[in-house]
Amino acid sequence: MSEVNVVGYAGGPERETSAETAVVIGATGAFGRVIVSKLLDRGLDVLAVARSESALGTLQDELPGLRTCCADVASKESIEYISRAVRGRVRAVVHGPGVGVAGGILDADIDILNEAVNIKVGGLLRVVRATEKYMTKNSRIIAIGGHYGLEPTAYAASAGVANAALVNVVRQLSLGYGARGITAHVVAPGPAETERLRNVAIARAQQGGVSVQQVLDEMLSESSISQFTTPEQVAWAVSLLLDEEAGAMTGATLMLDSGRRRGLP
Repeated sequence: MSEVNVVGYAGGPERETSAETAVVIGATGAFGRVIVSKLLDRGLDVLAVARSESALGTLQDELPGLRTCCADVASKESIEYISRAVRGRVRAVVHGPGVGVAGGILDADIDILNEAVNIKVGGLLRVVRATEKYMTKNSRIIAIGGHYGLEPTAYAASAGVANAALVNVVRQLSLGYGARGITAHVVAPGPAETERLRNVAIARAQQGGVSVQQVLDEMLSESSISQFTTPEQVAWAVSLLLDEEAGAMTGATLMLDSGRRRGLP
């Protein structure tokens, strides 16, 4: 079985549970792993979704009690497989898959841009449709977006385009599901200490003809507190949005950019 684009494998404890469920897309990524752990600590039944069966198995070994579903949200078949793996009420959908780095907008591979939008936006809509019948009042739709969707640059095309579209779609979902008391949110971290950050830095260094370390130093200086965002901070924000009071933030974007954003609001 291929480790990429595998669809339809589900694993985990075969037991009924009365716990509320959180469905986490991109569960084996840098953000996803920490989010999954945070939600398990919160007492939720977590269904971890990712494309790699082996990575899910490793995560399950690290986090006993975790349930998994191997599915590719870029494919419409994922709707059926995720829906079939859900048990009970869905308290939250957390959509945080990674996308390819296309480089700068002047020479970005258009196929990679299209794929990024399909994964970020199409994937979110697929997982929402897979889980909507399990959602009730105070359920949360939480999309992990990014700083570049709101502060465009010339060097991060796929992140900028896909995350900008994601903000619009989440606002529409907040309006569409509002009557049911279901809220929708974006968490938008700035550059984070992950492998993806280094890939972005490499692309930016190639574009500017400078070293990768120079790019990383410059990116760090763009923060008013000279920090990158951490996966732990992103997981904290996701957990925060599960509090009852966070319903007032429906349709909004929670910025975790470490003081990078310059625009208003």
